[in-house]
Amino acid sequence: MPVDSKTDLPLVALTMGDVAGVGPEVVAAAVASTEVRQLCRPLVVGDPVVLERALQLIEQNLEIVSVASIDDAISNEPDVVFCWNPTSAETTNVPVGQLDARAGQAAYEWLVAATIAALERRVDAIVTAPLNKAALHLAGHHYPGHTEILAEQCGIDDFAMMLYLPGGESVQGPFGLGVAHVTLHTSVASVPELLTTKAIGEKIHLVDGFLKKLGCEDPRVGVCALNPHAGEQGLFGNEESELIAPAVDLARTDSVNVRGPFPADTLLQQAVSGKYDGIVAMYHDQGHIALKLIAFQRAVNVTLGLPIVRTSPSHGTAFDIAWQNKVETAGMHSAIRIAVQLAQKK
Repeated sequence: MPVDSKTDLPLVALTMGDVAGVGPEVVAAAVASTEVRQLCRPLVVGDPVVLERALQLIEQNLEIVSVASIDDAISNEPDVVFCWNPTSAETTNVPVGQLDARAGQAAYEWLVAATIAALERRVDAIVTAPLNKAALHLAGHHYPGHTEILAEQCGIDDFAMMLYLPGGESVQGPFGLGVAHVTLHTSVASVPELLTTKAIGEKIHLVDGFLKKLGCEDPRVGVCALNPHAGEQGLFGNEESELIAPAVDLARTDSVNVRGPFPADTLLQQAVSGKYDGIVAMYHDQGHIALKLIAFQRAVNVTLGLPIVRTSPSHGTAFDIAWQNKVETAGMHSAIRIAVQLAQKK
C-alpha cells in the first residue's frame, strides 16, 4: 500500500532525545517506516545532521528537509522527512554513549519546543525518544525526567505517568493494561510520606479517564497496596486502611469501577490475566517491573492529565548499545500508534 501523502493525517512531533543514546536510531526507524507514514505525518524535532547519520546507520535513504517553522512540514512523501531544530546547543560532535551537557541541553529544548507547539495546536501529539537524566542535570535542568518537565510546561499539578501495554499475547484484557503511579521519580524511602488519599484518588480518576478514551466504557481499575500482604491487618503498616482504602471508597462514590487495595504481587498477575484494565501502583518499580518483565519492548509510557498527547517508548538511552544498530524499535512504533489513537479521540 502506498504511503498516504494527505495533510489531514495527524502531525506528530518526534523529539530526538539524547543524541549520545539510541534516540536518533529509533526516530530514524520510525520516519522510515511505511506503517508510521500511513498513521501520521512525522516531524522530527532534533538535529538534521544527527538524523542523517542515524538513517545511514540503519541503511535508509531519505531526503531530510530542514524547516524553520512547523508550518512548513506539510506533506508526507515517502522519501522525505522534515526536521525542525529549535535549539541553541551544538550536538553534531557529541560523543556516542557518554554524558554530555550539550546533549542534555538539546534534549530539554527540543522537548519544550514540541510541548509548546502541542499546546498551541500546531502538532497533534508528541512522542519522545529517551533523554538521559544525568545529562539533563549537567545542562543545569534539575528535573527527574520527561514527565515533570511536561507538567511544568503545561501548568498542571494533577498528572501521572502510565506504563501502557496494548492488548495481545502478553495481556488478556481487550483494552490492554495501563499502570499509573501515585509517586514516580523519588526514593523508595520517601514514598510513604508522599502518599495521600487525595493523590491516590486523582490517579484512580486519571486511569479511568484514559481507558475511557481508548473506548473502554466501564474500566475495571485495581489499586495496589503499599505493604506486603496489604499490610496484614496492620502488622506490616497502616497505609492501606488510613490512606488507600478511603481513596478507593471515594472514587466508587463517583461511579468509578475500582477495587482495592490488594497485594501488588497477586493484583498485577490478575490484571495481566485480564481481570483488570487499569492499575494504580503506589511507586515506580511496583508497576514497572511487572509490565517490563512481560513485554519490555511493547510497553508505552503515556503522560496522563496533560492537555496534550504525549507518549514514549519505555526504554532508556541505552548508552551501551547506542549507535550500533542493535536497538529494538518496536517500542517507538507502539508509542506512535497509541499517540495517534489518543489524538484522534481528542
